Amino acid sequence: MQDMYWYKKIWSLDIKNNTWVEDTENQVDFIIKTLGLNGSERIFDLACGFGRHSLSLARRGFTVVGVDITKDFVEDAAQAAKENALDAEFIHSDIRDLPFKNEFDVALNLADGAIGYLETDEENLKIFDVIAHALKPGGKHFMDVCNAEHAELYFPKRHWQIGKKEIALAEFDWIPETRRMLYGGGNIEFGKTARKPDIVPSNPTRLYSRAELSVIFERRGMEIISAYSDYYGKPDSNKELQLIVYSRKK
Repeated sequence: MQDMYWYKKIWSLDIKNNTWVEDTENQVDFIIKTLGLNGSERIFDLACGFGRHSLSLARRGFTVVGVDITKDFVEDAAQAAKENALDAEFIHSDIRDLPFKNEFDVALNLADGAIGYLETDEENLKIFDVIAHALKPGGKHFMDVCNAEHAELYFPKRHWQIGKKEIALAEFDWIPETRRMLYGGGNIEFGKTARKPDIVPSNPTRLYSRAELSVIFERRGMEIISAYSDYYGKPDSNKELQLIVYSRKK
């Protein structure tokens, strides 16, 4: 039986060494360009992890509030902000418990941003409620998730990525009845004796298509402006696993 509360338990600061962290600055560049930000915006980073995007944005002059359920992440990010005198605040909380109302110009859910992680469809939709409530009228939202249409067509599948320090390996499976992805990952580090990683797909995550997201946002007074399949502006497609969506509160 899959653990429906996995998202509270699995995270550690070891993820700082993962290959996907290497693209952080390019991702922030793309976000600023796509959303047309000028540096004056107050930004809300949901499920911010150890704050890699929040800290990058704060270094560029933005005011940032990040939130994450993992205490070690929040403490590490807050320490980094303090050491570098950055305008970034980090909150240790479940996203569902956040009280913000019409306070932010931009909200982010990056590297999933906990979208789809929660126990039921009803609980997952609460994250979209938090997004809509937190944004000012005209506020912008940017999310980076996995594409349900791709999962339906191409899962199960394997994926690998070469980084500067390691090769990252992943396996994906699909539960069509609940529209949940199962993911398992492992790494082979360069310069060390290679060991076979133990990869078992788990961590059930509810995925969404662009069409589903359009309905979800519309019901919350928001609209999708554009969608992509990578951080270089490639149009979204069911042939691609990544789904990046830029939306705006009406």
